[in-house]
Amino acid sequence: MQIKAAVVGKDNTITIRPLELKGPQPHEVLVRIVAAGVCHTDLKCAGSNLLVKARPVVLGHEGAGIVEAVGTAVTELKAGDHVVMTFAYCGTCRSCREAEPAYCYQQYPLNFGCARPDGGSAYLCDEGGAAVHGDFFGQSSFATYAIGTERNVIKVPDDVPLEILGPLGCGIQTGAGAALNDLKVCPGDRFAVFGAGSLGLSAVMAARHAGAKTIIAVDRVQTRLDMALELGADHAIMATGPDVVAEILRITGDGVDQALDTTAVASVMRQAIDVLAPRGICGFVTAPSDGSELYLPVRSMLLGKKVRGIVEGNSNPKLFIPFLIDLYRQGRFPFDRLIRFYDFDEINEAFHAQHSGEAIKPVLRMG
Repeated sequence: MQIKAAVVGKDNTITIRPLELKGPQPHEVLVRIVAAGVCHTDLKCAGSNLLVKARPVVLGHEGAGIVEAVGTAVTELKAGDHVVMTFAYCGTCRSCREAEPAYCYQQYPLNFGCARPDGGSAYLCDEGGAAVHGDFFGQSSFATYAIGTERNVIKVPDDVPLEILGPLGCGIQTGAGAALNDLKVCPGDRFAVFGAGSLGLSAVMAARHAGAKTIIAVDRVQTRLDMALELGADHAIMATGPDVVAEILRITGDGVDQALDTTAVASVMRQAIDVLAPRGICGFVTAPSDGSELYLPVRSMLLGKKVRGIVEGNSNPKLFIPFLIDLYRQGRFPFDRLIRFYDFDEINEAFHAQHSGEAIKPVLRMG
């Protein structure tokens, strides 16, 4: 079939053009994309070949839509189902067998390799028949149609607008999951998040749901700090202030029980460690793009403090995405307030808005 897709070329420019899409293999699912979120990972992979070397390639990994067709071996989904597409995982390694698919042993090749896991032929090609790489995060959802697998295509209720659900597949899931699944924020805890973008604000909402006693948001954009206060933060601190660490210690007395960094700035990551109370835990959801190293205060760490890397919120998406939707329906997780919509042909504007911070969570509507 012919589709429209946003193709990143060898010069890293993005153009929307027609492509030919092959049908699903036995365990694959064809999804008509209604909307897809734009994530910082998309920006990184479009702007350089550090993570994704393949070109030309179709990116996009927060797709939501309707199942158009399923492969002959698919049993959990059928045509007409409303779905969210999430990250790819193998399902057979030790992490997957222990219900922690975010830490799949094949996480990098399955999500950034942009090729079918079995080495099969590409399922996208241009009008001249030349192959175009797909399968980014098991979906490549910056397109009117995308191919996923039964494993990473999650059925969702049909009474919630599909156009808002795509970010649950990665960004929203990562922030909320970091707070709930990994850092395990509990009633009475003190929690700080560095960076109040879509991940950080999702963590704020999740910590409020979990009953945290004190929630602190740190950012350099006042409007995002204002949003954090509206969504459940008790304190909002300007990152450009004189001493962020001292201010958090003043608020809490002896530090926070959990800190989450979403900035990937080494100096800020160190601040997140420095505000930990004894036995506190600090989580990171991404790494500095410039390869900066992080130096730990070893003597302070001896007070039972922990540092933890977190991928995709340590989520089991088949359970966690429906859980977040239930919270949204109850009015306890209003993640839709983070979204700004763009038409599909405005993808370059959406990328710019994500990069500049003008939009917290851009979402492309395919039309």
